[in-house]
Amino acid sequence: MRTIQDKTVMHSYPGMVALVTVSHNGEDNIMAAGWHSYISYEPPIYGVAIGRERHTHHLVKQAGEFAINFLPAQYAGFIQESGVYSGLDINKLKHGGMGFERGRKTNAPILKDAYVAYECTTIDVNSYGDHDWFAAGITAFYRDDELFNEKGLPDFDKLSIPLYLGRSQYAIMDGSTEIEEHVVKEKK
Repeated sequence: MRTIQDKTVMHSYPGMVALVTVSHNGEDNIMAAGWHSYISYEPPIYGVAIGRERHTHHLVKQAGEFAINFLPAQYAGFIQESGVYSGLDINKLKHGGMGFERGRKTNAPILKDAYVAYECTTIDVNSYGDHDWFAAGITAFYRDDELFNEKGLPDFDKLSIPLYLGRSQYAIMDGSTEIEEHVVKEKK
């Protein structure tokens, strides 16, 4: 039975976790972000919510650019560590043995094992509650084409995607996941 709750109910999970990477003044950092979204297709704009108390927040605000990376399921442990550890205490990229290269349009790290990544340049920052929403123009796109089918969708026989459930738990979407297609016919 549904009941009224005294606190916010987190209903947006399961969901994909984006890894925000940034470089500023010679420091590379990474942070797991559960709250992120495409905002516009044309022009391509992406947004991510970052808590103001996070070390990544300061770096992204100062750099004015960052990257959004998506890793396959075998990196769920690294994704979790990236959201728990602080870049003030540990170099998370080195600690996790995560290789990267510099972006072509920004200085942000692009994770070598990311199946999709976006280089982003900040165009607006707004405060909402305890987070700031960074809206950014996507300046470069990366995709491992071998992991996607002819429709441009993930090929789950080749790619397993971690979906964050909350409380350090992940569901894995892979070839064993049941996929349904619902085609809607046009009304005449």
